[in-house]
Amino acid sequence: MKPLLLLAAMAAAAWAQSGKLIWTKSFPGSTPAWVRITIEPNGQGQYIEEPNDPQPYAFKLTESEVKTMYGLAEKLGWFNRNVESGLPVAKMGEKTFRYEDGAKASEQKFNYSIDPDAQALADWFERITESERYLMELERSGRFDKLGVNKVILQIHAAWDRKRLVAVEQYLKWLDRIARNESYLNMARERAALLADQFRNPAPAEAPKQQ
Repeated sequence: MKPLLLLAAMAAAAWAQSGKLIWTKSFPGSTPAWVRITIEPNGQGQYIEEPNDPQPYAFKLTESEVKTMYGLAEKLGWFNRNVESGLPVAKMGEKTFRYEDGAKASEQKFNYSIDPDAQALADWFERITESERYLMELERSGRFDKLGVNKVILQIHAAWDRKRLVAVEQYLKWLDRIARNESYLNMARERAALLADQFRNPAPAEAPKQQ
């Protein structure tokens, strides 16, 4: 590789390793109507539903999750190319992929994309949104609606079975609290303990079937 091309490649790699991914979605009338998610290269993330929220939800992605998301962003050229389909489809919310590294930034806004990598990355951010919303509901019910805790845990368990949850360690504080507290229904305590155990000891991924 020529020296100039090598330096350019090294610079691009360094930028990719140090920048952060940002997802913003605005969809008035939906729940949530607005959301912003930030992912750092080390897996630290923040989730907010108000532009000036002083107390964002913090979470930590696994190394594998970070690698997958950054790999998709790289395939999308770090958001330097258009991902909007331009098809006459219904409004599905204004979405923005953004990549920031210091003073450098690139972004793409879209309503609907047919690019499989854009769809896959958007789905990762949607899974994060779902995960944080379930956590909010678990905290709310844990504090103010002890009779409703069991229903929320069932919903979280169903989402886990559908592989819609990420950063599940953030649930453990509340699941452990519920499991140990006799003021909650026994069935809620048992299910909280079971789910916490599954989060701590997930079943190994199935090996691909031989053709």
